[in-house]
Amino acid sequence: MATETNLTTNLTTPAPGGGCPPVGIQLEGLIMPPILIVDVTLGFLGNIVALWIFCFRLKSWNPNALFLFNLVIADFLALVSLPLRIDALLRQHWVFGDGMCRINLFLMFSNRSASIALMTVVAIYRYMKVVHPHHRFNQMTKRQAAVVSVFVWMLVIGPRVPMLAYSHIKGSGDKTQCFFFTSYKEASRAIIILVSMHRILTVLEFIIPMAMLLFCSIRISSFLKKRQMGKPGKVRKAMRMCAAIVAVFIVCFLPTTVTTIGVWVIKSFRPWDCDAFYTFTQLTIVSLGLNFLNSALDPVVYVFSSSMFRKALLAAMPSALRCRRDGGEKTASSSGSQSTTEQELKSIRGSEAI
Repeated sequence: MATETNLTTNLTTPAPGGGCPPVGIQLEGLIMPPILIVDVTLGFLGNIVALWIFCFRLKSWNPNALFLFNLVIADFLALVSLPLRIDALLRQHWVFGDGMCRINLFLMFSNRSASIALMTVVAIYRYMKVVHPHHRFNQMTKRQAAVVSVFVWMLVIGPRVPMLAYSHIKGSGDKTQCFFFTSYKEASRAIIILVSMHRILTVLEFIIPMAMLLFCSIRISSFLKKRQMGKPGKVRKAMRMCAAIVAVFIVCFLPTTVTTIGVWVIKSFRPWDCDAFYTFTQLTIVSLGLNFLNSALDPVVYVFSSSMFRKALLAAMPSALRCRRDGGEKTASSSGSQSTTEQELKSIRGSEAI
């Protein structure tokens, strides 16, 4: 095993022939395992409940429910791949072979793309329902929604398929590691192009959907306020879905986007700065732990974005909790008649039926 002095030299000094040496398991070996264990535990619990609601408690399906169900599937694909990553980090050694390494990385990065794309579709669907209720987009059938879902999966998986064609095993013997971007020195031109494409996708698939989410949120808020539909509390309630998705985006996907841009800048303008390259690469790998936190937070999105899911979840709750909630709603409804604008807002929500 290399001494601390040699390790520092290797990480901060360009390797002979140019480029920086591969990055080993250092910072992420300490930080990632507990983060990923929390992600897997909460993610499986929340998504198993969500899957049970969708499969056995939801009486009818509509396009929004179908989009959310696809989001559950995307989360499960990521969650089943994380235990292998946790094992490798704890061992500081990948023992599952080249094939599983390719599949593991493919599932990890496909989940990020699929989660972002599907949450964006859900936000756009809500935006059209509220702001353009008479648009023919809102007449989408379940079959058409299934076609949209398949298109989304093809769109996000297509650019990731080339990852399966190349080995991402670093090192040899009992020190092999499964990383996608740790060094370019030993990489072929195809790998360099593949990693560059990955970084471009990582940035674009955050910036473009985030801009669309902010647009949808602002338009929904201004539309409801302009129509004066309900009290401020009603408007805030209508905004919770967009706010929940924006919050998940910022917490889970912004750090990876920032660190990826940092690595990109260093590789382009300071290729000799191996210390900075090492630091940002480690931070990028660590930030992946936040990417998978979305699998644990997505059930919150289901609650805020689908009244059908919310009602099914409440119906599945213990009777004591249901009675307490129902009692509060009855008290609130008996304390005066609704105004015309409140009825109009309720009508719009009913038309959403999502």
